[in-house]
Amino acid sequence: MKVLLVKTSSIGDLLHSLPAVTDAARALPGIRFDWVVEEGLRAVPAWHPAVERVITVAYRKWRYRPLRGLFGGPFAAFKQELRAVGYDKVLDAQGLYKSAVITRLANGERHGLDLASSREKLAPLAYQVKHSVPRGRHAVERLRRLFAEALGYPQPTTPPDYGIDRGRLPPPPLPGRYLAFLHGTAWYSKLWPESHWQGLAALAAAAGYWIALPFQSARDEGRARRIAAGNEAIKPVNTPSLDAAAGLIAGAAGAVAVDTGLGHLAAALGVPTVSLYGPTGAARTGTVGRGQVHLQSPLPCSPCRNKICNITGRPHLPSPCLEDLTDGQVWLRLAAALTRPRPA
Repeated sequence: MKVLLVKTSSIGDLLHSLPAVTDAARALPGIRFDWVVEEGLRAVPAWHPAVERVITVAYRKWRYRPLRGLFGGPFAAFKQELRAVGYDKVLDAQGLYKSAVITRLANGERHGLDLASSREKLAPLAYQVKHSVPRGRHAVERLRRLFAEALGYPQPTTPPDYGIDRGRLPPPPLPGRYLAFLHGTAWYSKLWPESHWQGLAALAAAAGYWIALPFQSARDEGRARRIAAGNEAIKPVNTPSLDAAAGLIAGAAGAVAVDTGLGHLAAALGVPTVSLYGPTGAARTGTVGRGQVHLQSPLPCSPCRNKICNITGRPHLPSPCLEDLTDGQVWLRLAAALTRPRPA
């Protein structure tokens, strides 16, 4: 069976889809996937051995120049690549207008969420076969059910297996035992105070660990260097690609993460991780996997889903809800996770 999977973004959403790809590969030997994804995220599908071809879409570029995007050469080339293969099934695993349009353009029987299950209500008009997947469950579970119904096999009850081929990742950039502190996120309200990161690093260094602070953007680099100031055990590490970030995380003994895509990557790679939640919650989109610890802010307004805290109105600073999660509290949970045996 040849299947086109449409799931274009984001890092966490793509990673949440991988266990369903693994389920399908086990239930239907010989199944192969092509995957449509945003061009900057093409590494994620390529990590799974059941994915044969990655088709990139430049939606984020096109939306700023819609006329050129829709009527120019790049879109024509994308459409040609998309329609080059006739698929047994085309599965929209995102349920958005943009993914529905891509699904409609492809050659094959079109599957997606029904009206009650989809995030955007006009998206199901693009599908020939619609599936009911109850809302309110975690994204990983919903995707495993959607794939099982669309591709025709019983939904497995086994723990999620992301199926990432570690042989496709670069080697770790640091020697010895180190921890990955995944400090960067697009929402300022999700940031953990830099003083807390410094306190946690001091506790980790005292226990004999190096600390890796991956960064890609200038903003994250500045934060990493401020956190590292005065502590030689902390190593800011430039990770210019998702492959580089994955290699660094895969080699870590453990990780601490704010609510960010790299936190989901740590879970997918089986790295014991403490994830911190303030304005967001873990119930529907938290990290899933062995050795995952979720710490939720104790404030009654958490989770609020706001990019800017309504209480303080501080647009470029961490939320006070995350300030209440202390470095000592996080270290206790991380130290306990590090003592548990990791799967082979």
